[in-house]
Amino acid sequence: MCWLTSPWTTFTGLEALEKHLLLWEAVRISAISRSRVCGHPSSPPGAPSAWTQEARGISARRRIREFYALRLGHYCSSSAPTPPRPALQQLSGPAEPSPVAAMNQRQAAARLRVVLGHLGQTSARTGVAYPTSGAVSPNSFHPPQFQYTRDNDVLSLEQRKFYEENGFLVIKNLVSDADIQRFRDQFERICRGEVKPEQMMIMRDVSIAKSEYIPSERMISKIQYFEDDKELFRYCTLPEILKYVECFTGPNIMAMHTMLINKPPDSGKKTSRHPLHQDLHYFPFRPNNKIVCAWTAMEHIDRNNGCLCVLPGTHKGPLKPHDYPNWEGGVNLMFYGIQDYDENSPCVHLVMEKGDTVFFHPLLIHGSGWNKTQGYRKAISCHFASADCHYIDVKGTSQEIVEREVMELVHRLYGIPKDTSLQEVSRYRARLVKGRRISL
Repeated sequence: MCWLTSPWTTFTGLEALEKHLLLWEAVRISAISRSRVCGHPSSPPGAPSAWTQEARGISARRRIREFYALRLGHYCSSSAPTPPRPALQQLSGPAEPSPVAAMNQRQAAARLRVVLGHLGQTSARTGVAYPTSGAVSPNSFHPPQFQYTRDNDVLSLEQRKFYEENGFLVIKNLVSDADIQRFRDQFERICRGEVKPEQMMIMRDVSIAKSEYIPSERMISKIQYFEDDKELFRYCTLPEILKYVECFTGPNIMAMHTMLINKPPDSGKKTSRHPLHQDLHYFPFRPNNKIVCAWTAMEHIDRNNGCLCVLPGTHKGPLKPHDYPNWEGGVNLMFYGIQDYDENSPCVHLVMEKGDTVFFHPLLIHGSGWNKTQGYRKAISCHFASADCHYIDVKGTSQEIVEREVMELVHRLYGIPKDTSLQEVSRYRARLVKGRRISL
C-alpha cells in the first residue's frame, strides 16, 4: 500500500505531503499571477486561456482536497478508534505511537488543514498578484499581520503588534548614563572648537544672528553627519541599540544618517519647533519598511522643552508632499513640513527620561514643539537601513527640493560639485555597523 493512501501515514509522510501541497499551491499562484499581470504573448494560438486553466485548476484542486481530506480524517480525529495494524507492522514497530510522535502528528495535521483550506479557495481570494519571472518559493510567504517588523526573539508579541499598528516603540532606559555623558562631553568639545571632525555639518537656530556667534553650546542647535567622529558614532554601534534595530531591518545594518540635536531655549519666535514631517522625505533609498530611526533622549524631555509629537498609525500612509511652513518667526534650514495632514488626527507627546529610546518608521508623521525652558534639550539619533535596500533617483519627485538644497549646501561647505546626486551623498555617508554590505 502506498504511504500516501495508508491510514497509518507516518509524521514524516505528513511533512512531505504538507511541503508538496505548499509547493504545488505556490507554483499555481505564481503561474496565475504571471498570466494576469504580465500576460503570455508567447502562448500558441488555440491554447487554453489563463482563466480556462484556472477553472480547470479549481475543479482539480477540489478533487485533490476531497481526496486528501479523506485520508486526513483517518488520523486527525481524536475520537475515532485506531484501526488495527497489519501483522508485519506489529512486528516491526510499537503498537501505539509515542506521546511525542502523537503530538507531532496533531501539529502536522493542523498545519495540513490550513493548506487544504487554501486548496479549497478560488484564485480571487489568494491575495494580490505580483509580476514575477519565476516560480515563487513557499518560503517567501509571510503572515500579513507583520509588515513592519522582522521575526525576532527580542520584541514581545505586544511590542511587535504595537509597532505594527502605531509605527513607533519606546524602550525605556536603553542607553546607559555613562554613554550619554560621553556623548554630551564630546558634543561640548565640538562646540568649543576642540574637536573638528571632517565633513560634519554644524547648524544653528535661525533666530541667532551671525554677529552673535561665539563657539559655545548656545550657538549650535544641531550636528549632522557625525559618522567620522569615533566617539559620537559609538552610539550607532551600541549592541543594545542594534539589538532592536535588527528587529526592523534584519541582520545586515547600515547607519545612513546621524544627528545630535541641541534644541535651544526659544527666543519667543517659536523657531525651535520642528514642523510635522516624514523622515523618508530626506532619504533616496527604499524600501521604507526596512528603515528605522533610533532616537535617544539625553535628558528628561517633555512638552515644556519640546518633546517629540507623533501621529500614531500614519506610517501606513504614503509619503506626502513637503515644503517650508509659512511661520512668522522664520524656519530653520531643511525644516520641511507636511502641507496637507489632517489637523484632527490624534497625536501623542512622547515624555522620555534620559536613556529612553524611541524607534520609529520613516513614514510616521512627527515633529517637536518649541523649547519653553531656559535649558538645552539634547537627543542623539541615527537612521538605520537594511544593507539590501536600494537607491532611487528623486528627480521629478517631491523629494527633488531636498536634493537641490543639499547639493547647494555641500557645494558651499565642502566644494562638492553641484551636479552630485543625493544618492551619491548618501552612499558616501553610509556606514556598515553589522553584518555585510550588500546594496547601499
